[in-house]
Amino acid sequence: MGKYTAIDDPSAYFQVKLWTGNAGTNAITLDGNSDMQPDFMWHKEQNDTNGWHQFDSSRGVTKYLATQSTGAEGTFGGYLTSFDSNGFTANYGDSSMNSNGTAQCSWMWHSNGGTTVSNTNGSITSTVQANQDAGFSIVTYTTAGSTATIGHGLGAKPDVILLKKRNGAISWYVRHVSTGTSYLNLNLTSAAVSNPAATWTTTEPTTSVYSIGTSTDFNISGGEYVAYCFAEKQGYSKFGKYTGNGSPNGPFIYTGFKPAFVMVKKSNNTGSWVINDSKRIGYNPNNYDLYANLGAAEEDNDRFDLLSNGFKARSTSSPSNASGDTYIYMAFAENPFVTSTGIMGTAR
Repeated sequence: MGKYTAIDDPSAYFQVKLWTGNAGTNAITLDGNSDMQPDFMWHKEQNDTNGWHQFDSSRGVTKYLATQSTGAEGTFGGYLTSFDSNGFTANYGDSSMNSNGTAQCSWMWHSNGGTTVSNTNGSITSTVQANQDAGFSIVTYTTAGSTATIGHGLGAKPDVILLKKRNGAISWYVRHVSTGTSYLNLNLTSAAVSNPAATWTTTEPTTSVYSIGTSTDFNISGGEYVAYCFAEKQGYSKFGKYTGNGSPNGPFIYTGFKPAFVMVKKSNNTGSWVINDSKRIGYNPNNYDLYANLGAAEEDNDRFDLLSNGFKARSTSSPSNASGDTYIYMAFAENPFVTSTGIMGTAR
């Protein structure tokens, strides 16, 4: 029997929502077991090539970023009107969000309902919205151009940090527990790069802060940044790596839960950031791909089976299961394999 979880209902903290655009005011109600107010949303129209939108309640719903782009933060009131107590309200949109009759996909995390606090744990004061139970925080701050530490509010060491400069055309930077001080770029296909003095430094994150180096991408006078920080929670989230075998009978990755969301990236070589979730088609092996680094429409590549206690690689293709290559992943639960009271999760 698997290990127990402290989070019996992951839908209190993470949900996937498929919805249909209407080119007008569009109130979307989430359909998880728990009501959930989103605080961080990744959005994509499933069948177009117009790219991504990332919103959060710390920056405000009119502010957006795009993972496939180096672009600075944009402001547009036409995408979202509000994050609501159990969903969100889309606005009139454009061809890339809420266009009439089009299939939409949103992945959403709950933090603290938009309530932020000033965090002075680091050498730079940050503004933090954190949910320690779910291991998720949204951090914003302004840099001064010298090596610094940033308070993240998790109360645990972050396993994944997604970092983006808001007021400049700079790549997204990713720190993953499996690549250490090396960095990956969410908007690129490149392999992990080691440059610790300039980026994440050689200092491991602590339960209160992470460190940034002197690279102007990370740390320039007047630079405004947002970081999404995640700490692993048993039965709810998992961040790790696996080695591909180049076979349709690929490696099985145990997560301890039935995944609702899985993102995979080859870390030792070039490859896209492959994303599967449990709702787009939603049955094995037809789990459609989207790519965080591309604006491309979803594709039917049958890369992974999503199972009651993990996921299994089924494709021989390079982005997910080339023989001998190393892949990092981040995964979030639809339901735990074993609840806090010992109840088994359902199979897929």
